[in-house]
Amino acid sequence: MFYKMSIRKILISLCALFAMTLIYLIPKEEKFTQELNYTKENLVFNDIYLLDGYNYVSLTKVPVSGKDVVEKAKELLSILTLEGTFNEFVPNGFRATIPSDTRVLNVDYVDNILKVNFSKEFLDIKEENEEDLISSIVYTLTSLEDVKGVILYVDGEILTCLPSGRFLPALLDRSYGVNRIYDIENYKNVKSVNIYYTAKNKDDYYYVPVTKYVNDDREKISVIIEELTSMSTYNTNLLSFLNSNTKLLKTSNEDDILTLTFNNYIFDDIENSKILEEVIHTISLSVKDNYDVKDVVFVVNNEQIYKSVLKTIE
Repeated sequence: MFYKMSIRKILISLCALFAMTLIYLIPKEEKFTQELNYTKENLVFNDIYLLDGYNYVSLTKVPVSGKDVVEKAKELLSILTLEGTFNEFVPNGFRATIPSDTRVLNVDYVDNILKVNFSKEFLDIKEENEEDLISSIVYTLTSLEDVKGVILYVDGEILTCLPSGRFLPALLDRSYGVNRIYDIENYKNVKSVNIYYTAKNKDDYYYVPVTKYVNDDREKISVIIEELTSMSTYNTNLLSFLNSNTKLLKTSNEDDILTLTFNNYIFDDIENSKILEEVIHTISLSVKDNYDVKDVVFVVNNEQIYKSVLKTIE
């Protein structure tokens, strides 16, 4: 629901921007060409992770016009930068994470790894915002198709230590975590599980990932479903629409398809066998971050109710 509302608002903004371009920028041929890239015909929406009003790194969508991974990465990084070139595409209720005046000096893409070289202003970040900064960049860039990891540089040097002194892995992927919660009794057999919750911005819903660290030997999908049904989110701003009586009866992972068999309580409307969009998205997005599968199939009473293609979750 939030995606649809956001896309409509962005389209309206883009139309207004294009009209202004026609009026004011026609004599300036170079800039007119740049703005023209955002016509409706070339419009593609990509995932981006921005800060919401509760300081959670949250998933939303923005338009990009780049034709390849490097071009798209540069546009997304500009949107992620405070007062960046494309900062007007940040949806209402969200804000960027990269310090203002930061410049992207270079972006390379080699063997499914994006290498991003920032100017020194990148380090002008408060200690309490460091983890959110890294999470937002890593999760945004790894949302691009086939990007498996990110290496960050500052003035040509690999960033392995944040200004606070925190160690940073040279190669970053989603195992870095986001909106971290630690629910552990010891440091043995610690498992990290990414769980997506729903949050609300005025009348629109969007999705917030939380990396939860637990001492739990179960399959990650069992942890995900239990968390979404128990509502142990530690924060009332995070929501789950999954009925507390929902049970995951069986799982099967074959041929890149994760099949999940539930009881009837997964339905919002049992008579019409209807599952809420928010339930489908929170489960599917959580699976996408924890499993290397292409599809998620929802089964109830031995009947396929819904199939979610992870690369095209809208």
